[in-house]
Amino acid sequence: QVPLVETGGGLVQAGGSLRLSCAVSERTFRSTFSSYIMGWFRQAPGKEREFVAMISRSGGATDYADSVKGRFTISRDNAKNTVYLQMNSLKPEDTAVYYCAASVRWLTRATDYEYWGLGTQVTVSS
Repeated sequence: QVPLVETGGGLVQAGGSLRLSCAVSERTFRSTFSSYIMGWFRQAPGKEREFVAMISRSGGATDYADSVKGRFTISRDNAKNTVYLQMNSLKPEDTAVYYCAASVRWLTRATDYEYWGLGTQVTVSS
């Protein structure tokens, strides 16, 4: 069973907004969700998966890729076992499959994240 489920992707025009959500689907994972650092990654066709944003266990600290700083905001609600990615001022180059992931370490490498969802497609038209 996939422990994380992303929703909220879709087709949007450049300059538009989308809000992605990532919920815990596995019962055993729900009780430990707040102990994980959560991250968002994305992968465009023909490219490697890249870091987008991450948030600390309590939500008090965040980090972003330079390409999304000032446009994207990551947040989490531990009571709902959910992490969000608010994406504003979207650009065609933001087009990718977006994944959420969980890690016990404050790192931006995809290989450091233990749990993943299957992703949600975001397409930004020009």
